[in-house]
Amino acid sequence: MHLAPETRPPLPPFTRESATQKVRLAEDGWNSRDPQRVSLVYTVGSQWRNRAEFPVGREQIVAFLTRKWAKELDYRLIKELWAFDSNRIAVRFAYEWHDDTGLWYRSYGNENWQFDANGLMELRYASINDLPIQESERKFFWPLGRRPDDHPSLSDLGL
Repeated sequence: MHLAPETRPPLPPFTRESATQKVRLAEDGWNSRDPQRVSLVYTVGSQWRNRAEFPVGREQIVAFLTRKWAKELDYRLIKELWAFDSNRIAVRFAYEWHDDTGLWYRSYGNENWQFDANGLMELRYASINDLPIQESERKFFWPLGRRPDDHPSLSDLGL
């Protein structure tokens, strides 16, 4: 029996519409905070640079995300398309979280993504900065999980 290769539509080459859809699907996945689920949108040998860490492959991605979400509590993320071309997408993002002492942060960053022909991400380069904020400065207030469709975007929030 021959198994069809994994696919994750939309597939490259991207249009503005399909790139925007891909970004929202990525945001939804990360807002699930489910490392196993999130890892399945990356190629088996996917290569990352996330801050100063360099996970390679799904097993290391799962371990990385498990550590991340054990530290970054009540994590809520918004991603926004910045640019796209053929099989690449650039996004900007912000997410809010607190640590185990209750201190809140807003983390800002940019990601560059490259996809294989099946729509799986093979390269992910992320640059991220953390800004300590007061709880009263938070802007992301939906229930944990997927951001509601009517919630403001980063641009709408002035971020």
